[in-house]
Amino acid sequence: MFNKILIANRGEIALRVVRAAREMGIATVAVHSTADSDAMHVRMADESVCIGPPSSTQSYLSFPAIISACEITGAEAIHPGYGFLSENAGFVQIVEDHDLTFIGPTAEHIRIMGDKITAKDTMKKLGVPCVPGSEGGVANLEEAQKIGAEIGYPVIIKATAGGGGRGMKVAKTADEMEKAFLTARAEGKSNFGNDEVYIEKYLTTPRHIEIQVFGDGKGRAVHLGERDCSLQRRHQKVFEEAPGPTISAEERAAIGKTCAEAVARINYIGAGTIEFLYENGEFYFIEMNTRLQVEHPVTEAIFGVDLVREQIRVAAGMEMSFQQEDLSITGHAIEVRINAEKLPNFSPCPGRITQYHAPGGLGVRMDSALYDGYSIPPYYDSLIGKLIVHGRDRPEALARLHRALGELIVDGVDTTVPLFHALLEEDDVLSGAYNIHWLEHWLEDNLGGG
Repeated sequence: MFNKILIANRGEIALRVVRAAREMGIATVAVHSTADSDAMHVRMADESVCIGPPSSTQSYLSFPAIISACEITGAEAIHPGYGFLSENAGFVQIVEDHDLTFIGPTAEHIRIMGDKITAKDTMKKLGVPCVPGSEGGVANLEEAQKIGAEIGYPVIIKATAGGGGRGMKVAKTADEMEKAFLTARAEGKSNFGNDEVYIEKYLTTPRHIEIQVFGDGKGRAVHLGERDCSLQRRHQKVFEEAPGPTISAEERAAIGKTCAEAVARINYIGAGTIEFLYENGEFYFIEMNTRLQVEHPVTEAIFGVDLVREQIRVAAGMEMSFQQEDLSITGHAIEVRINAEKLPNFSPCPGRITQYHAPGGLGVRMDSALYDGYSIPPYYDSLIGKLIVHGRDRPEALARLHRALGELIVDGVDTTVPLFHALLEEDDVLSGAYNIHWLEHWLEDNLGGG
């Protein structure tokens, strides 16, 4: 087992890793920019190293700075959290070249799954169901129009290297293809330095269902059920729950088995999430995230496992602490993402926290790095906390969420808490009758589009 781990991240996820490591008796090193000198993860870790100015490219994304921090402190492994360098194959290769351990998948697996076309081709070969679409990148508009006619409209054009909703455009009819195709290519080029795109059938009322998988890198893997992440704004998740309210036990077992067998065959190591669109009882693969997800706590709640602890164990060469037959679902869990944003436009709202009180009680977990007097810097993502609740069933989890949101106090900045109060008044949310387009329509009707 490792003696010391460096955490190449910030905020609540860095704090999350610190806590898991401390329970395992492992020392931690926090890295931080000058803007995060007073951050909670810096205070809580055993050691800290300043790695640069506020700009992410000069601090949290700096390969030399992070490797140097490992050398200075004697850290043997790096946990990347999510975001930043968590899915950067080049960084993983450099970590390995310096005889350090990356707590996550191999560079090869990150590379394969980071390119959406390669990922789709790989999953097809592994027996995972995929959305009908182009076989690879689409070279020009004429080819795009031909594919659109073959699979039928509407279609969605996606940048091969895209993510976070960027480089994705829908063409509802043949007349809209040219604008959508050219716009997706332009966004791919400007955001990711790659203008290659591919085309898929656009499902009209799907849900976003993702399967949590975990592999030991030695040909063994399990699945830990699904999460429903269908409540999204501009392809960004805001509300996640497990298990999915519309997924049957039979569907869960079947798609879970397919996913676990797929990652086992490629000797995948660590946590991963295989994401699907789900419509009319069918699953369609869209991408695989080769890292811990923001919403991993809802899976931990219903299965009673610590995914970060498990990541560290397998990275150190240990066996997984559970097998598929050991895993069973207990109750229902929901997570809402609390952002420092001003409604109705969701504009970032950095500033000083004048008062913070986390909710508590049975079945309530608050993952946050906030504290009284903390100043939220303007340089990073606006996520400031995740409220997770667990109940015996979905109605109890919803009631617990309502109660916990009422206890949460974050003064000094605007947050998205009022959004969740409003959503819990909606019958479709309470019944689980929503899809990936529901929230966008609701925002248009209630907040002027957000």
